[in-house]
Amino acid sequence: MIMILIVAVLGVFTLELFSGSQRSIVVLATTTSTYDSGLLDYLIPRFEARYGFEVRIISVGTGQAIEIAKRGDADLILVHSRRLELELINSTYGIHRIGVMYNDFVIIGPRSDPAGIKGLENATEAFRRIAEMGARGNSIFISRADRSGTHTLELEIWEGLGLTPSKESQTWYLESGSGMGAVLRMANEKGAYTLTDRATWLSLKDQLKGMDLLVQGDLALLNPYAVVLVNPEKYP
Repeated sequence: MIMILIVAVLGVFTLELFSGSQRSIVVLATTTSTYDSGLLDYLIPRFEARYGFEVRIISVGTGQAIEIAKRGDADLILVHSRRLELELINSTYGIHRIGVMYNDFVIIGPRSDPAGIKGLENATEAFRRIAEMGARGNSIFISRADRSGTHTLELEIWEGLGLTPSKESQTWYLESGSGMGAVLRMANEKGAYTLTDRATWLSLKDQLKGMDLLVQGDLALLNPYAVVLVNPEKYP
């Protein structure tokens, strides 16, 4: 049902955008998490077959996707940061927003779990323990550090603890500047903790032999996605 909804929403937005136009290519900027999950491999062929448009994908973090939209280099975005999405709408660069799906974030880490977070259902407490053990030299956390929706949520959790970790001030805190798949592989190599969306974890977990899903179930980790149409009047 979710798959049908996404295809339908993309179709309605595309038809609205290109009504009376001869264009046949749609540019969709979306997140690396969405791309790494394999969802688009299922959705895009069905969309193209149903509506007759070719879809070109730009896979970046949510913040970058929104900047691409503001430059007029995409027709639609599929992202997961409500605050940034609404800012785009309020700036008039985006004109419609429809929530289409959700998954959730989870915290993964080494099976040895030096911070002792396995089984917790409170992400803030898990982060506190990771920071505490990191200060003792016993744990590592890898941040996406890419202005993605995942990175935004991570920073909000640290802020709730009164912390603003950075690679300059904490040796246990690493900043990757990479997409979700790359971060998961890096965490596996370094025996580090990280925050990830569940879909990407499920897609890659068989490749991450040293890692376990340790924390899940916190309502604060809910991860809603929305499609936003770029204002065609800005970029006719």
